[in-house]
Amino acid sequence: MILENAAIGIVQLIVAIIFAVVALYIGFAVLGKITKDIDEEKELAKGNAAVGIIVAAVFVAIALVVESGVSGLSAGISKALAAGLFSTEGMITIGLAFFQLLAGIVLAVGAIYLALNILDKLTKGVEEFEELKKGNVAVALEMAGVIIAVAWIIQSGVIGITAALI
Repeated sequence: MILENAAIGIVQLIVAIIFAVVALYIGFAVLGKITKDIDEEKELAKGNAAVGIIVAAVFVAIALVVESGVSGLSAGISKALAAGLFSTEGMITIGLAFFQLLAGIVLAVGAIYLALNILDKLTKGVEEFEELKKGNVAVALEMAGVIIAVAWIIQSGVIGITAALI
């Protein structure tokens, strides 16, 4: 029983690591699309702290949401094991748990994209992306706050999906 639980825990950890890396990669790629004419890698290499703050905020935001999905996946695997891993109910539960994790990633990235675009439209007197290029840390902190706040709210939604599906 202990070995079985350890094996299940290791599988869950490996799945979590894979999804985390994929989610962070997708988040960084989408950030590149959102930030218009900013080359994040070049700006980071130059030491642009403002861009570093935004990249860090995106990573933290995605981690918040993916963590909820991983928790749901763990709950799904536990429920599937109780029902019989290869039973119809067990397979459906595992499938729903993976769907919930993928939905969490999509929701996180989509919400960040939407939040930054809305912020850009609301603050007509400030060109956030231009200010980031200049290294404006105040604007970066404002944007980071929006990104993390949105992720925190989305995290609750992902937890709600878990409660409903699993």
